Amino acid sequence: MLAETVCSAVSAAGLGIAAVTAYRKRFLAATRIAAYSLVPVGLVMTGVVQWVAGIVFKPSVWLGFGLLGVAWLLFMTTRAIERRGGGTRKERKAAAAAARREAVAPAASAPSLGAGRTPAAQPVPKAKAKPAASEDFSDIEAILKKHGI
Repeated sequence: MLAETVCSAVSAAGLGIAAVTAYRKRFLAATRIAAYSLVPVGLVMTGVVQWVAGIVFKPSVWLGFGLLGVAWLLFMTTRAIERRGGGTRKERKAAAAAARREAVAPAASAPSLGAGRTPAAQPVPKAKAKPAASEDFSDIEAILKKHGI
């Protein structure tokens, strides 16, 4: 009963605000405000407010939400453990066997994970030395001075 009264008061206040807005020649905004202010009365008339009030004040409903939360927590925990551990024992064994088979490239005559360098491998050239810090910011300083900063 109290919820219906509050919804009716909210709707009446909204319609009053819509009337003031329409008086100020802002008809589009007034129409939108009137539409929003009619929603609470519509919810009361359809029985949604009574249904929601019935759900909120029942302890069994809150126990149900608690059980749903526990179930969700268990699902998420098992997914996290599965991702971290790599799945079941059978899946881990299959992955290890596949890794041993793939240690040698299909067309290679020697293992691809072999030790040492091959003659085909060239040494990586060293990168050029970085310029001094004053050189890095000289362009920026020139731009700032140009703009008077």
